[in-house]
Amino acid sequence: KNGFDEEYGGFGGAPKFPAAMSIIYLLEHYHFTGYEPALQHALKSLDCMAAGGIYDQLGGGFARYSTDVRWLAPHFEKMLYDNALLVMAYAEAYRVTNDEKYKQVVRETIEFVNRELQSPEGGFYCALDADSEGEEGKYYTFTWQQWLEITGGNPIAERYFGVNEKGNWEGTNILHEAIGITMLAKEYSLEQDEITRQIIEVKKSLLKARQQRIRPATDNKCLLSWNAMMNMALSRAGVLLEDESYIEQSQQHMQWMVQSYYSGGTLMHTWKGGVARIDAKLDDYAWLIAAMLQLASVSGDNGLVFKANELMKTTEEGFLHENKSFFYFSSVHQKDIPVRKTDLYDGSVPSANSIMASNLVLLGMLMERTDWLEQGQYILRQMQGAACRYATSYASWAVYGQKMAAGFKTAVVAGISANEAIRQLRVMHYPDAYFFVAGDSAIQVPVMAGKYSNGAVKVYICDVESCKQPTGDMNLVAEMLKNKL
Repeated sequence: KNGFDEEYGGFGGAPKFPAAMSIIYLLEHYHFTGYEPALQHALKSLDCMAAGGIYDQLGGGFARYSTDVRWLAPHFEKMLYDNALLVMAYAEAYRVTNDEKYKQVVRETIEFVNRELQSPEGGFYCALDADSEGEEGKYYTFTWQQWLEITGGNPIAERYFGVNEKGNWEGTNILHEAIGITMLAKEYSLEQDEITRQIIEVKKSLLKARQQRIRPATDNKCLLSWNAMMNMALSRAGVLLEDESYIEQSQQHMQWMVQSYYSGGTLMHTWKGGVARIDAKLDDYAWLIAAMLQLASVSGDNGLVFKANELMKTTEEGFLHENKSFFYFSSVHQKDIPVRKTDLYDGSVPSANSIMASNLVLLGMLMERTDWLEQGQYILRQMQGAACRYATSYASWAVYGQKMAAGFKTAVVAGISANEAIRQLRVMHYPDAYFFVAGDSAIQVPVMAGKYSNGAVKVYICDVESCKQPTGDMNLVAEMLKNKL
């Protein structure tokens, strides 16, 4: 809270980064505690970013960071990982508030990723450069003369996008939401629908004109960790927006990852042009396991739990510290580095160790592996001091530590209407709970063993210690899931 920028949202001064994990922490903190300032700052941050130049007002998607405190002037490079994390943050905000503007940002950002960063084979490229034709931002900005030629000088759109003759950045204009639809409707004595219609028409004209320009270059590597992160964003958006198309895309993309990132039976770090190279690092394993577990929860494909289980065994064998505390970033089998580092700090992406700690807790519950469960809790406890002292630098630890404090839970749902029951529960939004269907397969995930039923729905709420008595009373289930801090 001491780091809040109360005026423009976000944290600290310029340059300002989106800090998606800090925002997710605040949204979940509100869920657990009802602490209103946490919710309000999270929403203010999301609102200010979506209205700023850091967000592409025409094509969707977020730039890497803002060079000013108002989110106006970005460094125009667009990274896959930023957009994946922000899809999760905006989807979370939508589920908390049911405000359509957050859903719109999620949809536009996923559309950007699919349009601009997706390979023909189905993977996702790393980034779009900031420069085109040797100038940063040239693809995205408009001179006054260009504006007049494209739009005919629509005064309402000028006010909305903050465009003027002098420009707002180096003699040109970065489009942003300078004034809202409601204020414009009052100013021009028009209905909001009419203002919106005019803005949409101008957007179409500007986007069409922009697409004729020389596009920024694409970094067309496909990193496994960033692809797994985007996979999580898709499946999370599918659940929180109740859109099956995103879940289906996540399933297809997961198949592509599993097929594409292995070479000679070994998981690889990067893929390009049909060739996977370089042994996978800790973040590759961590995010792939996390994506598999989430997709299993979302799709009902419990086979992904077993795949995640095998990956965890491989990670423990190759990356675990000698004292079984944290994980090294590189595998013991990689012989070309003199010193193996340990990644604990949240840099441009969340710490791989924080993701692994959460994976250990969840897999420990699902596979009934007490050693993994205790190990994940131990790792999270070791980092609680750092997370309390330097919150934004260890936000991913704070997110999972908060869930551990509230009590990680799985909900195993059995019965003929299990999928419908899960859909009802997900809409209620429980960030610390994962939902799984107890299938009739002969090979059962251990926590689901003996719970299959083809009769009335029963829900087994399981925490880190045990599973509660099953119940078909969905109101009671909701109360059992509402752990508060």
